[in-house]
Amino acid sequence: MDFTFSEEQLAAAEAARGVFAGVVPDAVPSPALTTGAVAEGFDRELWSRLADADLLSLLLDDGYGGAGLDAIALCLVLRESAHVLARVPLLEHSAAVAAVQAYGTQELGQRLLARAGRGELVLTVAAHGRTGHDPAELAVTARRDGDAWVLDGVQTAVPWAYDADLVLVPAHVEGATADRSVLALVPLESDGVVLAEQISTSGERLAELRLRSARIGAGDVIEADGAGEWLHALLATGTCALALGLGERVLRMTSEYTSKREQFGHPIATFQAVAVQAADRYIDLRAMEATLWQAAWRIASGAPGPLPAAGDVAVAKIWAAEGVRRVVQTAQHLHGGFGADTEYVLHRYHAWAKQVELSLGPAAAYEETLGDLLATHPLS
Repeated sequence: MDFTFSEEQLAAAEAARGVFAGVVPDAVPSPALTTGAVAEGFDRELWSRLADADLLSLLLDDGYGGAGLDAIALCLVLRESAHVLARVPLLEHSAAVAAVQAYGTQELGQRLLARAGRGELVLTVAAHGRTGHDPAELAVTARRDGDAWVLDGVQTAVPWAYDADLVLVPAHVEGATADRSVLALVPLESDGVVLAEQISTSGERLAELRLRSARIGAGDVIEADGAGEWLHALLATGTCALALGLGERVLRMTSEYTSKREQFGHPIATFQAVAVQAADRYIDLRAMEATLWQAAWRIASGAPGPLPAAGDVAVAKIWAAEGVRRVVQTAQHLHGGFGADTEYVLHRYHAWAKQVELSLGPAAAYEETLGDLLATHPLS
């Protein structure tokens, strides 16, 4: 397979670099220095710049004012965003609008997608379930009631919920004879929708979403088979792109620091023990990159493989979770005392790395998924 990026994909990455060029990660306080969230909401000015650069409509078709690109292009943009810890719901918003376009009705798409592509509507996704480790659709039940659906349940750690207009909620259908789930677009101002504040490891404001007989119009519910699995795969792969971008920036910071920091009259980067650790982390990043593009390519192309696309996503998430953890731990070690300084920007990258590592489940959960896939799809 050829992972060479197209001109359009490279143009999206270049546009993202331009938009994120002025973002300064250390302008935001470290979570260790605050008693609550590091900020009340996301970066609205940056959000507007992303909309102006057509990066919020990246996955939308031309009919909705989009570029008609794919998961690979989105991951290239997310990678750039992670270099500067961009505080915007780019992954969640993009995944939600892509799911609506791919699986929703034409009427729903016409109502939402053009506005979402312009950044006028902000969408997020409730993808962590009740505990953060169980499938998200098991946390909420949905039952049909006339021309509406009624939702009950709790979703934890919903990102950007206090800033979004709509949250895409996976739910399993109550009383269905087979495993059946839907995706419901829930307005956060609806009756029966309650948010309880949670603070993430990275210091960002999350919400526990409590649904108490919340009524959602049938036109706002996606009933297509496979929609939930596709949404999860795109979110997980996007999380791998964030881990890669974050890890690349941290390794570059470490390289710059060890090249300048001297001990015994020599830069510590020339010491074998330091060089070997940095080289190991470089290998981690290259493995993270290779598995990321494999997963993104499977989602974008729909090409068959020895395992379902979920297998490639699981491999990418395992490498991303384990790799980004090792990269930031080595960085803190090689930075010495600076690595423990909560006022130094590396501390924010470490906090974000832990958040990304565990987002949508830790490596162990995806190892279990991969094992199940291998058991049911034995390789010849």
